[in-house]
Amino acid sequence: LMLAWKVAPALALGNTVVLKPAEFTSLTALLFAELASAAGLPPGVLNVVTGEGETGAMIVEHDGIDKIAFTGSTEVGRIIREKTAGSGKSLTLELGGKSPFIVFDDADVDGAVEGVVDAIWFNQGQVCCAGSRILVQEGIAEKFHARLRRRMQTLRVGSPLDKCIDMGAIVAPVQLRRIETLVKQGVDEGAELYQSEIELPKGGSFFRPTLLANVQPTSVVATEEIFGPVAVSMTFRTPDEAVQLANHTRYGLAASVWSETIGLALHVAARLQAGIVWVNATNLFDASAGFGGKKESGFGREGGKEGAYEYLKPKAWAKGKPRLDYTAPQLRATSGDFSAPLVDRTAKLFIGGKQARPDGNYSRPVLSPKGKLIGEVGEGNRKDIRNAVAAARAASGWASATGHNRAQILYYIAENLSTRADEFIARISAQTSRTSGSARAEFDATVSRLFTYGAWADKYEGLIHQPPLRGVALALPEPQGVVGVVCSPEAPLLGFVSLVAPLIAVGNRVVVVPSEPYPLSATDFYTVLETSDVPAGVINIVTGSAMELGKSLATHNDVDAVWAFGSQALSEMVEKASAGNLKRTFTDYGKACDWMDPAQSEGPLFLRRATDIKNVWIPYGE
Repeated sequence: LMLAWKVAPALALGNTVVLKPAEFTSLTALLFAELASAAGLPPGVLNVVTGEGETGAMIVEHDGIDKIAFTGSTEVGRIIREKTAGSGKSLTLELGGKSPFIVFDDADVDGAVEGVVDAIWFNQGQVCCAGSRILVQEGIAEKFHARLRRRMQTLRVGSPLDKCIDMGAIVAPVQLRRIETLVKQGVDEGAELYQSEIELPKGGSFFRPTLLANVQPTSVVATEEIFGPVAVSMTFRTPDEAVQLANHTRYGLAASVWSETIGLALHVAARLQAGIVWVNATNLFDASAGFGGKKESGFGREGGKEGAYEYLKPKAWAKGKPRLDYTAPQLRATSGDFSAPLVDRTAKLFIGGKQARPDGNYSRPVLSPKGKLIGEVGEGNRKDIRNAVAAARAASGWASATGHNRAQILYYIAENLSTRADEFIARISAQTSRTSGSARAEFDATVSRLFTYGAWADKYEGLIHQPPLRGVALALPEPQGVVGVVCSPEAPLLGFVSLVAPLIAVGNRVVVVPSEPYPLSATDFYTVLETSDVPAGVINIVTGSAMELGKSLATHNDVDAVWAFGSQALSEMVEKASAGNLKRTFTDYGKACDWMDPAQSEGPLFLRRATDIKNVWIPYGE
């Protein structure tokens, strides 16, 4: 299944493939290669290279590879993210999980018990989306656990080639030893151990179906992926508590919700931090619906329309030329020039809806290309980023606002900005030494871009898939959350709005580092935000060094994604630093972007990057 999810879309969309299977499962990949050859696939289109981790590392670091799709552990995924940083290689990571299996008191208990069997003991629990964390509402916990233990007694363990067998062997002895160690550690931390009393085959890496009950949320068996036939169980009282416990993990791959009240199930599904949610079901898959996770479960999707985009590149970006290195001008002597403003004003930061002084109380000069002092802005630092991220995280209501509401606010920003055309045009000209005609073109494009994303805000919708079962799968675009943005040095106003507008249009909150050489357009812009009904914390602006502040954003574990446009060094640094919590990144790898060209700088590409697709599976019928 993992092989097919990657190879099929890659070949269908015109790519050639080098496949490196896991060292313990190479035979199936080699047989697949034989079948592909027999089917008439041209030589060189599909290549299978077997080996251990060193082989995979060679593929990752090879200059001739344009796209990497990886399924495996979070630790290895983090290494791949670091090794590919700045290379321009597209990356899809499908990593570990600790998926919650939520059972409400109105659920079909027998059906939920069978769901657990399919969720955690299918393939011996060696499935990234295994429902290994059982959350049961207190009112039915005793009854549910009793029926689950009784069902465990009927599971059959043996050769996986026997069709009457429920569970086979663990993939390797080293994995078996890891499972045994984690189970012992869980018991030492207070979990109640129950294992089915069945006879295991002699020889082979077999492990009994296991249930660890009354587990604490901070226990190692509740937080670490065991990757074996071990379910951990805990109870909850209310739906809100269930959501808190379910999201209390660094993973975000899948979830299963069991309730006969469809309104409750969908309300909970919408709040779960997971890429796939099954309602009254588990382990449902179809090529039409995407599969992939959030947080440390990786990024990107396999399957569905969103998965197809992972194997394509935008045409408009294919001809991008390297951005010219920016050289900071030297402050020019001002002898005899007394044209500076009468009031010495330092533009402040904008955090939580308020203008704020930088934590370090330092400022930096803003110079024209000819070295003339235009003004000063605050020198932001790591603490300012911390404050801005906290303000953005607190503005969570923006994500649940209606698309219509967000659209009206974007329109309002555009309307208020349009009344100050002369002021912003003069500011662009002063900073960049461009003609007033060129500055006016940038200003007009900025207003147009705000209206464009205002129009998109309530129209960028999901899809309804009809997989081959009695049910539907809802593909719902969700905002990333808190997104750090580092703006490109050129186009101080248009570049800023082109990155911020699509993010807030779909419900994200942003912490923005404006153009390093020309930040005054952004600090002028927050005076427009103050009069445009933008909720506090939705847009936060921190001026300063793009590299220093970009690193603070990329390493911040409460930032969900980072967009960084600028130098090649900036792109590499952001991608490498983002490996800490595997946040999504969107960079230009030092390629110049024509912000005046809508084909390059606006539209569905930016909206797709601003969202994740959550697939909610809803079976129906008796």
